[in-house]
Amino acid sequence: MTQSPEELLESLQWRYATKVFDKTRKLQDSDWETLKQALTLSASSYGLQPYRFVIPTAPELRMKLRDASRGQAQVTDASHLVVFAARNEITPQDVDHFLESLAATRGLPLEKLEGFRATLTGDLVEGPRATIAGHWAARQAYLALGNLLASAAMLRIDACPMEGFSPTQYDEILGLSDYHTVCICALGYRSPEDAYAQALKFRFPAEELFVIK
Repeated sequence: MTQSPEELLESLQWRYATKVFDKTRKLQDSDWETLKQALTLSASSYGLQPYRFVIPTAPELRMKLRDASRGQAQVTDASHLVVFAARNEITPQDVDHFLESLAATRGLPLEKLEGFRATLTGDLVEGPRATIAGHWAARQAYLALGNLLASAAMLRIDACPMEGFSPTQYDEILGLSDYHTVCICALGYRSPEDAYAQALKFRFPAEELFVIK
């Protein structure tokens, strides 16, 4: 069912960066599957999706990550934790895998995508952006994070996007090598003890944020 403009804005007003999660409440499987699909459907440049969503589930693993996150309780207390990991570089094999998957999905002969292959290779594998591919991939991961936050709000699921952690420790704990951790997001339900839930939302007014030329 389509949300009305009023319902959409109400959902975005409702959400906030939840600081205290109710440890007793877990996401329903159906809601988690919906959020997984929302992440899968996130926009990315070229549609390349140069990231992975790592979901640590073991309590001892979550505790290690909490220790690497300045002791922030959201890491262990939230129902789910999503770790956004971006590619370190874009390789010819990445391009091959993407194009083969795209051709199979759309029923196209692979040779029809040779022009697209040349564009991808010339930009991300051999071009100037190849030297900053890890940073480029991180920006794509942030697009997915934004999509997750909005999707969770529409389902009335609380979320807390976070950068207050040691990326190198996360990479080591999670065994990442071809990817690097760029941000995390805790998902669950706010605790009645979270004073931030009642705080007035602050945003600069539209007149200050929008520049009309």
